Amino acid sequence: MTTKVSARGAAAGPHGEIALARGERLGMRMWRAEEPNADKPMTTAAHETVGYVISGRAELVVGGETVALAAGDSYCVPAGVAHTYRILETFTAVEATAPPAA
Repeated sequence: MTTKVSARGAAAGPHGEIALARGERLGMRMWRAEEPNADKPMTTAAHETVGYVISGRAELVVGGETVALAAGDSYCVPAGVAHTYRILETFTAVEATAPPAA
């Protein structure tokens, strides 16, 4: 069965993410126009995340390493690894998580 989700009408989730298409083993979400921040707490998730930056700039802090992210970059956050994002410039990215993020 095919499911279509339009980002235009999708509601924001508890962390500001926009829920996109979701299957049993994989889910997509978008972080749309996230404003700059410097104090987002570290988090650990049971899912693996891969993402693609559409616009803006951020620093991904994962496993003690800081990685600069800009439009056109992709990234991976392994499951079970503490991480955070420092948004430096209004940031939009699409992420896929396996299993789907709760």
